[in-house]
Amino acid sequence: MKYKQNWNLENIFPGGFESPAATARLNELVTTIETLKQTVVDLDLGADQPTYTALQNYLTKRNEIADGLKQLGVFWTAHQSADFTNAAIGPKLAHLSEVSTEFDDIEVSFGKKLAALNDDDFKQLAALPAFQELRFNLSEIRQHANEQLDEATESVINKLSIDGFHGWSSHYDTIASQVSVPYVDADGKEHTLSAGQALNQLTGAPDNSTRKRIMAAYETAWGKEESIAADTLNHLTGFRLQNYKLHGTDDFLKFPLEQNRMSQRTLNTMWNVVEANKDMFIPYMDRKAALLGKTQFDWQDQSAPIMVDGFESKHIAYDDAADFIVDNFRKFSPKMANLAQTAFDNQWIEVEDRPGKQPGGYMEDVPENKESRIFLTYTGTPEDASSVAHEIGHAFHYEAVKDLPEMRRDYAMNVAETASTFAELVVADANVQSAQSVGEKINLLDTKLLNPVAMFMNIRARYLFETNFYKERQNGQVTPDRLNKMMLAAQKWAFSDHLGTYHPHFWASKLHFYIDDVPFYNFPYTFGYLFSLGIYAKAQASGGNFEDNYIALLRDTANMSTEELAKKHLDVDLTQPDFWQSGANLVRKDIDEFMKLSEPFVK
Repeated sequence: MKYKQNWNLENIFPGGFESPAATARLNELVTTIETLKQTVVDLDLGADQPTYTALQNYLTKRNEIADGLKQLGVFWTAHQSADFTNAAIGPKLAHLSEVSTEFDDIEVSFGKKLAALNDDDFKQLAALPAFQELRFNLSEIRQHANEQLDEATESVINKLSIDGFHGWSSHYDTIASQVSVPYVDADGKEHTLSAGQALNQLTGAPDNSTRKRIMAAYETAWGKEESIAADTLNHLTGFRLQNYKLHGTDDFLKFPLEQNRMSQRTLNTMWNVVEANKDMFIPYMDRKAALLGKTQFDWQDQSAPIMVDGFESKHIAYDDAADFIVDNFRKFSPKMANLAQTAFDNQWIEVEDRPGKQPGGYMEDVPENKESRIFLTYTGTPEDASSVAHEIGHAFHYEAVKDLPEMRRDYAMNVAETASTFAELVVADANVQSAQSVGEKINLLDTKLLNPVAMFMNIRARYLFETNFYKERQNGQVTPDRLNKMMLAAQKWAFSDHLGTYHPHFWASKLHFYIDDVPFYNFPYTFGYLFSLGIYAKAQASGGNFEDNYIALLRDTANMSTEELAKKHLDVDLTQPDFWQSGANLVRKDIDEFMKLSEPFVK
């Protein structure tokens, strides 16, 4: 084996999850935070004019603390993801959360001081060379500070969040880690899978009966947890809504939109185009059902592999997938290819398929090392290879900004999903182009279409469900039965009521609904996918300067609004449907090709 399938966490902090070096770093940060508290108390921006030397020193120390806290969070979260049943890691993350809350209080105090500057003084400050690259970020801080309550109240909210808001989010991890999925296969053999294993096997199983059996068992397993999951979701969302109300708004989309630096108009335009185009997937779903030997397309068939014309789904060795990714990245960006090679060579990636791992996947930057770490489970399918490319795309985004101050690296989720989806598109297209037979090309085109189906329909269902849930939660707690009905209604709407079976307990099984630091963890995916299609189209038409232009875009992702980013680097208006429709048109081309190639194989 050329590449190891387990990541190296020892060069972050040696000694495993109980690393003395990690504990020492946390203690050091505690002391530094106490010093910074006094620094921000003493910070007098009026007296600091005209050079603002004290402010420069504050920002330098603030960045060091932010990076240190992130480093520790990634380290312990990585150990927890790799051994999801290890209860000893939870207290370490809880302690880190308490320390981070102290830092959050300092951030509030700093914001208040910055907001107290009059507009003329702030303009003079932002024009200084030392602050020019942070002008946008400092302006954001001033705006947010004006919307915050007094420092004492914000501190109380932050402290109550530890065992309230953040506590409920962490509680979900406990629930998910204990879910087991027993099912009986077609031969009568009993199996017991973790939630993560069940989901991995479900998405790649070629046999209709196996998928149906695992799906039924998966739905039943989460149904057994519905009361405690609903309790968790209600409290988590209730805390968030109360916090919004304390800050003067009942608009639960206000903060998610601000966090993603995009307008309601852009969001509405994007969803309107999605709604107008979603039915283009109906012929595709009907055709896929027929190719699978079924009369109707079911929820569990979304990722089912298609094998026609003698093609049989084969296991793709991890080494082969890695080399394929690097080779095809190089056609668009040598720097992206080099970063991918570094990630594979230096064990930045955890992919081993084994029990006890957390479901799903992610990428996190390790800022003090200026590296990344990637987590997922690789089972050898084309979809898995695309997932690896997706997460490396995230890592390349960090690579492009790692030399910038922490504030300039704090890009929003919607543009974060752009780099990852672009990388995924590169590999998906290369897969299709490399097909050796019609049957293989149909299989790989179908794999490529998994993404738009998810973005136009699955993610749409999540957004509809969450929007309706928040509306009802404003009037009181929502029962598990009601949550099931809301999820079913959202899925039926998003999929044009065209599935034979649905997944009513998706609200319980999907981690994204329980993430505390990113509300509405859904629409940024669809945004990132369609935005990346625009970038990909420019890459294909590029005259050779794509890499520099792409990196320039990535470096600006935390430096302006999303609309300004699109106008500056793509010369498009996101509040108008044209750009979004151009992405939908590209998807339609893939559907048309799939329909044409697969027609001879329909009985």
